Amino acid sequence: MIAARSLRASALRNVIAKRSISTTPAALSDKLFVHRDTSDNNGNVKFEFTSENMERAKEIMAKYPPQYKKGAIMPLLDLGQRQLGYTSLPVMNAVAKMVEVPPMRVYEVATFYTMYNRDPVGKYFLQLCTTTPCQLCGSTEILKTIEKDLGIKVGETTKDGKFTLVEVECAGACVNAPVLAVNDDYYEDLTPATTVKVLESLKQGKPIKAGPQTGRHTCEPKGGLTTLKGEPTGPGFMVRADL
Repeated sequence: MIAARSLRASALRNVIAKRSISTTPAALSDKLFVHRDTSDNNGNVKFEFTSENMERAKEIMAKYPPQYKKGAIMPLLDLGQRQLGYTSLPVMNAVAKMVEVPPMRVYEVATFYTMYNRDPVGKYFLQLCTTTPCQLCGSTEILKTIEKDLGIKVGETTKDGKFTLVEVECAGACVNAPVLAVNDDYYEDLTPATTVKVLESLKQGKPIKAGPQTGRHTCEPKGGLTTLKGEPTGPGFMVRADL
């Protein structure tokens, strides 16, 4: 009995000894979490809102009680990014001073949300959605088309500084997939041909109308309406007259 147990224990040890340990490779990118000083992005560079944006900043801060001024961090960062083009260290420091919090509190916000660009981006910031719905509708081909037309890869900016291309997760417009966000505008229902058309219009500084590029209105069915074609019924429809 004891010998049998010893054999089973020995066999179990051999199995355990042969098991391989699987680990996930460390992420080498420091883009979102580590700051590196540059000549125009360091603690000695000063940032100030323009007079117009300062008025807007005051309007934003007025929405929060004095003891909760830190609630304005996100909209103020967005305002600073729109003025400068990206969320630099000076922008973050200026916001921290305005809301009276340690700068680290602002750094934490800016590094958590991907909406804040830590590095300069082009005049036209291209964000292509490549999540499942868009991928199934052809976003892979759209990505190849953009890279070929602009001569850049994901994460790069064209030499003239006009275009920066990144991939994003969900753009929230799955019914209009594939979707490309250009700054604040969405270009939807894209094909390789319409993608080139959008890019060419941007190169010329004359952006075409945003939205679906197939002619359909917003997110109506591609094949046209199948229900709710007539006038809506009024009050009392199909209700007994004696009620």
